[in-house]
Amino acid sequence: MPPALGTIPPSPVCPGRKGLHLKTAFAQWLICLSLLIGASVPALAQRPGGQTSNQLVFGISEGTSGGLDHAQVMAKYKGLADVIGRALKMKVSVVFAREFAQLEEGMKSGRYDLVMARPSDYPSRGLRDYGYSYIASAKPEGQCFVIVPKDSPIKSLAEVKGKRIVLPEQIAYMSRFCAAELRDKGILLPQEKVQYVREQAAVAFFLNNKFADVGAVASYSGIARNWEKDGNRVIHKSVLQPYFPLIARQLKPDQIKAIQRELLAMPGNPTGQAELQRIGVKEFDITTESRLRDLLKWLGL
Repeated sequence: MPPALGTIPPSPVCPGRKGLHLKTAFAQWLICLSLLIGASVPALAQRPGGQTSNQLVFGISEGTSGGLDHAQVMAKYKGLADVIGRALKMKVSVVFAREFAQLEEGMKSGRYDLVMARPSDYPSRGLRDYGYSYIASAKPEGQCFVIVPKDSPIKSLAEVKGKRIVLPEQIAYMSRFCAAELRDKGILLPQEKVQYVREQAAVAFFLNNKFADVGAVASYSGIARNWEKDGNRVIHKSVLQPYFPLIARQLKPDQIKAIQRELLAMPGNPTGQAELQRIGVKEFDITTESRLRDLLKWLGL
């Protein structure tokens, strides 16, 4: 006999009382359906810290240098992501943080499980403000190079006071880096004649065209790498500071050590050497944590 109007028959999968009213039966079916779906979906891997996910998100920032797009960055750092994934026995997916605001938001919200970024003040902020843990930094480390053109009469840092100084834009990491170094050497930039320019390439332009007497650039910049090759001079090299640090959130100490072992082993095999060369790193250093944690204070941030 057909069911009464407004009722549905019992389900062979989720059996219930015969002749339930339509609304009651529909609610029962929703509960049963959710149970069936939950039983049919395989359990996902547990992300460190208890969050459920089948992969870790690896945020990469190369600062303002280069012109790579998301696909190129993913390809460039895939090998490193695989090294980390092998250590953790998890899938690690690369995400490109093109803008600094995006990088900071990703750390603040915890969207990035791992971060490798330059400039180094962002990973330092990740340690200080957002609960990340230190893993490693890259070699060679970063320095501020104080430079003059080949025909300059300036021979040492002591002669810089009172001269026209050109630096990258004032809010840039390397300007703050160089300002901190010069401050420690007794040269206070607010008391000097300083011109700030948008890019480090413009520092060389100002010096070569006599718009400034002395400049300062990052040791890892194209300008610094080629400055002496062209007959010009570097009159001062700053203290070393961690470069391109790698940090992570909610990893256990043994997981961090596993990653560090894999990173340190990379120069010892052809595949690892190729991946290091691909990302422009000579090797990784796992001894720079204290300096990275102190970096923001040194910069005055």
